[in-house]
Amino acid sequence: MYILGLWDGHDSGAALLEDDKIVFASNEERYTKRKLEIKFPYNSINAALSYAGIKPADVDAVAFPTTEFAKTLSRVFPQQQEAYYKFRRRKMLRPRAEALMHNAKYAMTGLGVLPLCGTISKAVVADKLRRIGFEKFKLYGIDHHSAHAAATAFTSGFKKSLVVTIDGLGDGLSGSVSVLEKGELERKHAVSARNSIGVFYEQVTNIVGMRELEDEGKVMAMACYSYPFPFEDNRLRDFFKVEGLDIIAKYSPIRQYDMLGRIAWSMPREQFSYMAQQLLEHVMVEFIGNAVSHYKIGSVAMGGGTLSNVKANMQVRGIEGLKEWSIFPHMGDGGIALGAAMQANYALNGVSAYDFDGAYLGDEFDETHVEQALRKEKWLSFERDTNKCSHAAELISDDDYVFWFQGRMEYGPRALGNRSILAKAGSDSVKEKLNMYVKQREWYQPFAPSMLSEEAPRLLDEIKGRDKFMTMAYKVKPGKEGLLKSVIHIDNTARPQMVGDENPNYRGLLRNLVKLEGHGVVLNTSFNIHGMPIVLSPEDAIGTMKKTKTKHMFIEGFYVENKEA
Repeated sequence: MYILGLWDGHDSGAALLEDDKIVFASNEERYTKRKLEIKFPYNSINAALSYAGIKPADVDAVAFPTTEFAKTLSRVFPQQQEAYYKFRRRKMLRPRAEALMHNAKYAMTGLGVLPLCGTISKAVVADKLRRIGFEKFKLYGIDHHSAHAAATAFTSGFKKSLVVTIDGLGDGLSGSVSVLEKGELERKHAVSARNSIGVFYEQVTNIVGMRELEDEGKVMAMACYSYPFPFEDNRLRDFFKVEGLDIIAKYSPIRQYDMLGRIAWSMPREQFSYMAQQLLEHVMVEFIGNAVSHYKIGSVAMGGGTLSNVKANMQVRGIEGLKEWSIFPHMGDGGIALGAAMQANYALNGVSAYDFDGAYLGDEFDETHVEQALRKEKWLSFERDTNKCSHAAELISDDDYVFWFQGRMEYGPRALGNRSILAKAGSDSVKEKLNMYVKQREWYQPFAPSMLSEEAPRLLDEIKGRDKFMTMAYKVKPGKEGLLKSVIHIDNTARPQMVGDENPNYRGLLRNLVKLEGHGVVLNTSFNIHGMPIVLSPEDAIGTMKKTKTKHMFIEGFYVENKEA
């Protein structure tokens, strides 16, 4: 049975299941080249069907999440969604009515699901599907946090666990606590949209001059540059409190936005960011800690956009009673197409577990396609390279950086060794070169390392499980800072990918670095330039190579050199 999941909102995309297997999952931004695309995922749907070798008529069921009033309105009037996309991404001059526009958003999204919203959303989605050849299919609307919880629980590998979701909001909720046991997923508690710690952090992001729903990671990074102070001295400390399994906001979202703006006006951005980060960590630790204590379950699976905050996740990892954890790698709304499909499959067929060893679920390209793309470009030379892992390791060891394009594209915001830019983990000079010519990141944003899984206990403190997806920060062990100086933050933390057998090519490169450097660690950043999505195709990779004047690329079985670099 084929089940298609789709999401037509922030970071839209599609996913395809066949029985208990994940066939394909991708996001629309990779095809349209608009970061965090919001349009209906026609390209992602076509890519999923093409990968599976099926037609629309072969799909038995389609599931989509979120039928709240605000999302339904944007489905009926897509031009409204497009206008907000440009506003949120600051692709326009600052509107005179900026505060009014934010307040309108908070008012509408707080309404939740109203009568007829589900019916109208279904009608709009069904019409769009029929236009591209879908005929006899059953359409299911899935609750927003049920989609988050399904993806989180069913990919965790746990047979019994707590399942915690925390995000901005969706369908009137901003969080949930469920229990997965004996193949059954049951919601036990929910947090209303009014009490959203995720919306709080979005507001902080906007107030410090960044893009909400996109730059929250920059706020987290910038917070480390403030002078630290105890939580008792935090002027935001009473904005939220946790009582049992309830997160309670002191103010409504509209009032909260006004109050935050007034407080931020009187202090440096770093200090304000620190206050917000400190409060977020406090709330998440208390909320998840209370859930662990209440249900007496030490395995915790977590998802939702707020779980992209790796510093808060690091604090959660230390909760007493938490024995093992899992964070769904595409934790934000970009992952709920897969979650919607999984929730539908669970309801229809009882499927509650999937093989999810790696997040390599997107497009791939054979060597014939790659070679044809390379032959069109006269400014490059290329050759087959049967020793790409050792060759790439040598270039990295010589303080250069390489483009690395292999196999299926990753699902989610992280490059995990298939669409990556790689460099030496202990080199400040190559980090500066990457920032100057390719990434153009803000000075306070750290790069992240990939390392052999067996290296992690030697380099990092407080390892609890294997982090395959760069979802948590870790303290670097004293004396190991020099090995990781290009991937370490000012607070001596790093956000690692711990590489096992799920990616043989990438692991092979790291093992060759052990021979050359004595340790299997590399700087790994996503294969894209500033403001663009991660590359999808060989053509994208070649174009990025030319634009950045990068000299070295390994793409499938070929080594490529830029003659103009």
